[in-house]
Amino acid sequence: MKKSKAPETRVKNPEPNVKSPDWVIWAAWADRITFEEIKKKTGKSESDVIKIMRRNLKPSSFRLWRERAKRKSIKHRKKFILERNNLRKKINKNDFI
Repeated sequence: MKKSKAPETRVKNPEPNVKSPDWVIWAAWADRITFEEIKKKTGKSESDVIKIMRRNLKPSSFRLWRERAKRKSIKHRKKFILERNNLRKKINKNDFI
């Protein structure tokens, strides 16, 4: 039975419990969750996350994830902020041309 009148949002892959290693894997695959946030919630550093991913994923899946994590600047807060600032500068320059 629904508790409120608001519609329920069902997601394909719901967020697992933070205490489980599944949450670390889920968060590592998520683009918008940085390694810093994972460390704050679970206490696991980036190298710990890499070890967990290596143990729990198939080798080909791990290689895909590792390449994605290296390529995405969003996984590191400092890189993300720098990239956003550069993007804003480009947009502002193009506005006046």
